[in-house]
Amino acid sequence: MSGTKGAETSARLVESMLELIQRHGYSGTGLNAVVEHAAAPKGSLYFHFPQGKEALGEKAVELAAARFGSLVADSALESATPGAVVGRVIDAVAGILTDSDFHLGCPVSVVTLEMGAQSERLREACANAFESWIAPVTEYLVARGRPRSDARATATAVVSMVEGAVIVSRAQRSTEPLRCAARALAVLLDGVSPDDEASHGERTEVSS
Repeated sequence: MSGTKGAETSARLVESMLELIQRHGYSGTGLNAVVEHAAAPKGSLYFHFPQGKEALGEKAVELAAARFGSLVADSALESATPGAVVGRVIDAVAGILTDSDFHLGCPVSVVTLEMGAQSERLREACANAFESWIAPVTEYLVARGRPRSDARATATAVVSMVEGAVIVSRAQRSTEPLRCAARALAVLLDGVSPDDEASHGERTEVSS
């Protein structure tokens, strides 16, 4: 097996593990299903992940963390205020939920809830994933003039609220909990809700 081909197989296995965790949970995802979903050769999973399911799950969590981190970073480049950054992220997450008919959730929260008390390896992977989102949001807020201790607390609240809203949205099969989170976070971050900003814009247009 060439290095390039082996790397491609390994990447497919991680990608499949991630998608299946989102759909069926960690416990509901069997290794045979991962191999079949990835269209990988039999025996390739233990060749690339000799430590088994936990090792593969750890890589899937890392992949999810990297993707969400990229979404936050891209949103920060395209938005004028912290509240707008979070609003753009929530729009993207809401799109994922609706496009999947609310079958796909955050794999990091899924693994945390299922395995956090059973596997220290997976608990630590999830903790690192959340930290990889909290830390850059903290730095972003510091760069916007917030004291570091306040920025850290706010960043933790932002990540926690978005994660919780995803869970409630899936339970209710509605993106309204995410929209409520976006409005509340806009107030927390910018001191004004998106609805207030829209109303202000309408009043300005009328007065002009």
